[in-house]
Amino acid sequence: MTAERLDSLTSWRADWRGLRVAVLGLSVTGFSVADTLAELGADVLVVTESADEEYARLLPVIGAGLHVGPLDAVPAALIEFAPDVVVASPGFSPQHPVISWAQQSGIALWGDVELAWRVRDKVVRADGRPAEWVLVTGTNGKTTTTRLAATMMQRGGLRAAPCGNIGVPVLDAVRDPAGFDVLVVELSSHQLWYLGLQSGPDPLSPHASVCLNLADDHLEWHGSFAAYRDAKAVVYQHTRVACVYNKSDAATRLMVEEAEVVDGARAIGFDLGVPGQSDMGLVDGILVDRAFLEERSTSALEITTVADLAAQGLAAPHVVSNILAASALARSLGVEPHDIRAALSDFALDPHRIQIVAVAEGVTWVDDSKATNPHAAASSLAAYPGAVWIVGGLLKGVDIGALVAARGAVAKAAIVIGVERTEIVAAFARHAPGVPLFEVDHAETEDVMARVVELAADVAGDGDVVLLAPASASFDQFTSYADRGRRFAQAVTDRIENGKAPRDRDHPAEDAPGQPGTV
Repeated sequence: MTAERLDSLTSWRADWRGLRVAVLGLSVTGFSVADTLAELGADVLVVTESADEEYARLLPVIGAGLHVGPLDAVPAALIEFAPDVVVASPGFSPQHPVISWAQQSGIALWGDVELAWRVRDKVVRADGRPAEWVLVTGTNGKTTTTRLAATMMQRGGLRAAPCGNIGVPVLDAVRDPAGFDVLVVELSSHQLWYLGLQSGPDPLSPHASVCLNLADDHLEWHGSFAAYRDAKAVVYQHTRVACVYNKSDAATRLMVEEAEVVDGARAIGFDLGVPGQSDMGLVDGILVDRAFLEERSTSALEITTVADLAAQGLAAPHVVSNILAASALARSLGVEPHDIRAALSDFALDPHRIQIVAVAEGVTWVDDSKATNPHAAASSLAAYPGAVWIVGGLLKGVDIGALVAARGAVAKAAIVIGVERTEIVAAFARHAPGVPLFEVDHAETEDVMARVVELAADVAGDGDVVLLAPASASFDQFTSYADRGRRFAQAVTDRIENGKAPRDRDHPAEDAPGQPGTV
């Protein structure tokens, strides 16, 4: 396959027939890739370690082949297939043997997002152009910001679809026969790493883009923080109108400064301070826009107020930041402030994101199971200082010491769960030795969350908060962060319904401060 042939494949209407494509992985993303390529007439082989029964049944129906087996080495079936292109699902890291083989063999390596961009003109708008793309990434807040931006755009009269890492593959949105004006695409660092490999005459060029923040995460996948940072920075490449960045996070500003953007693209900052020109920010509790109005040197437009957001449960500082970022994306497409305000009036956070699951006997129980890394947990702990903190799981190669030093020292107590408890307990010993600490060993406890809630109830008193903000992935003990959050909420509900109230402040838990107790 010549480079010229691949460079010509930049439209749904291009000639994809006979292109030999190996698709790695058969999750929802892998199937969307296989289905798209089969519809285009390509010769498709899906290669996966395991196959969902339904997807495996559908592959021969759409005309795609399937190889299931170990991938710790390149399977002979893949070598014999001799693909022109390998399209990898986001779970395949740069160090994976099949990815290394493809790169060393000079085979074109794409992700699902690059394929979606190449065929984005399957359904066009009334003006004959495909939907605009708006890209959202960051260590934390991606899904909330993606949903916020799409909701604001919809309220402003645009047909906007949230897609990508949020759960709906970009290819499914591109192929939706209804068509859209805007695709708001949440991108993980994994997807952005693959996007950074793209070459050819038509690179992805979004209308607007944002990196919300940057902190240690997924280091085991990328290999280093520098590689993780470089992947995130890809989000700004070739942006045409607005590069939205976090003024409180210098790394995101540097990404914008270093990005190759289209002439005329503007840098739009946001934070919780008073905004400068071309910024979004706060003035006396009012969220304002000083970026998208002609008189921005002397005036600003009101978006909403922190008081109004508080009534919606949206006033946590990191949520307000997400709202400002989403507002900037929406304003870049002409959505009016009153439409943004209306969209916010009935917006609710997804479950397991600083969600109050119960208030009983003066104790507030908060589920932020989605806080799967230290940066996200730091935001939760900032919103609830002095909480009884439930922490632990899979750390993904990230050092939790800085979080414990910055936020853990003011916790009323900490309850440590998960298989990597040793690192967390050691961090408390170094940085917060006075905090009462309890370990729950899942190997010795049949119902982890029931025991966690029992311990938390013993420690918490009137006016306290019990906060599930694990700062870790969930797959050591639970099927997902959502499963972890549901089990926590159920354990809280069960305890309340059984009439067991938290222990009074004057009756501390049995373990002395700073002395870990393993359950």
